[in-house]
Amino acid sequence: MMTSYSPVSFSGMEQYLALLARCGSNTSDYSYANIWGWAGYYGLEWRFDGTLCWLRQTNHEPCLWAPVGPWEEVKDWAVLPELASGTRIIRVPETLCRLWEEKLPGRIAVEEARGQWDYLYLSSELATLSGNRFHKKKNLLRQFEKQYNYEYRPLSGSCVDIVLRMQEDWCRWHDCEESETLVAENEAIERVLACWGHIPGLCGGIIRIDGVPMAYTLAEPLTSDTLVIHFEKAASGFKGAYQAINAFFCNDVGINFTYINREQDLDDEGLRQAKLSYNPVDFARKYTVRVL
Repeated sequence: MMTSYSPVSFSGMEQYLALLARCGSNTSDYSYANIWGWAGYYGLEWRFDGTLCWLRQTNHEPCLWAPVGPWEEVKDWAVLPELASGTRIIRVPETLCRLWEEKLPGRIAVEEARGQWDYLYLSSELATLSGNRFHKKKNLLRQFEKQYNYEYRPLSGSCVDIVLRMQEDWCRWHDCEESETLVAENEAIERVLACWGHIPGLCGGIIRIDGVPMAYTLAEPLTSDTLVIHFEKAASGFKGAYQAINAFFCNDVGINFTYINREQDLDDEGLRQAKLSYNPVDFARKYTVRVL
């Protein structure tokens, strides 16, 4: 494998985003906020090679992620060193997977990665929660609106410290220190929030109840028509708080996009049912590829 990889950094952000814009992928993994936020946990490194940026994971389970760039413009995938025999590549978007099957016949083995599929929703549906399919969600939202003295505001730079303090509280309420996953997520949230104003398009919303922050969401444009929700947290004990922060934010920012990407379920059955309950209209499918 190539040795000219370097840690994901801000110095390459503009180059990376330019390639991402030409990629055509709508999977959440490759948004800049995602790779920056989780860079430490996964030990993410990248290598820019012409019109592609290769991502390498060095922690937990060393492997490659899919390359970012205009895939259709690559003349000969077979000669690329990253596609040597034995290479394992995870989080491969379906479009690239099908392209490799065409360009590298008999050279790749493909395995469905259902737990990595992103859930896609119509922003208009999440904003209004109209119809029988959203009846329970709508009721919870109405109960929240009636019961609490709340205020919703878009997230701004002046709110970052407030959200960080709320995130600390959330971790204390949920015993984050007992869960490696929650510790890693908390670190990712802190890394992203610390770079508010530096990551293009980063946005979010916050709900205060009686003046106290009790829910927030953090998001980023993924494509011209898709907004990805990276993190969404609400305090325990406030019925309908999650439905409220989701609906209010989708009415505020999400309505400017056709789709809302709410990321993966990681094969967690409870999380899967929760995401399915919001009636996704499609999935951003991903696969694991092994080069033969």
